Amino acid sequence: MEKRKELFSGKAKSVYTTDDDNRYILLFRDDTSAFDGKKIEQLDRKGMVNNKFNAFIMEKLEKAGIETHFEQLLSDNETLVKKLEMMPIECVVRNISAGSICRRLGVEEGLEMTPPTFEFFLKNDELGDPMINEYHINTFGWAEAAHVERMKELTFQVNSVLKELFFQSDMLLVDHKLEFGLYEGRVILGDEFTPDGCRLWDKETRKKLDKDRFRQGLGGVVESYEEVGRRLGIDFGA
Repeated sequence: MEKRKELFSGKAKSVYTTDDDNRYILLFRDDTSAFDGKKIEQLDRKGMVNNKFNAFIMEKLEKAGIETHFEQLLSDNETLVKKLEMMPIECVVRNISAGSICRRLGVEEGLEMTPPTFEFFLKNDELGDPMINEYHINTFGWAEAAHVERMKELTFQVNSVLKELFFQSDMLLVDHKLEFGLYEGRVILGDEFTPDGCRLWDKETRKKLDKDRFRQGLGGVVESYEEVGRRLGIDFGA
């Protein structure tokens, strides 16, 4: 597979075209950002860790019958994926209260949310990824109604699979965001699933093992990502 021109560079990944019109290469960089890019650092090994972590999760989801854009690992920092027509929507499921829902609704952190809550956000860094609803999506044509329903269905399926996966390794999946796109008319999971886009706590101590360590200046960001991976059985190498 030949990597060609850079198509897009996000906060932590770059997307490249290839010699196959239906495939892209994702490059996971060591960049780390928070607060819509206001806090940025480079963390050694982070790109490699997230790349291998994402591959592991995507393969688990595929085995559970959830179609993703993941094709194969190409190197420590690169992954081959299907080319999707992405929808500019983030789907967020919350199993335990943390982050913005606490600020918005005045609830304390750590409340079990039964059933889990679901929220849509517009993927737009300049606007701060504002919360939206299905009326906005319909009015502005960000996705078709049938695709919205499918995204919700798949998001809860992913949540069920991964909650159990992490729980078996003594971790709590607090919340996570997913992005979807169209491939040959089907809604499938795109982007990534790493500790950059979810919250994970130790089941007993509730120690934070995710990107909140960067947001809150707790340190040990990549080390925590690696700890999560090792609990799951991921081999990051020496």
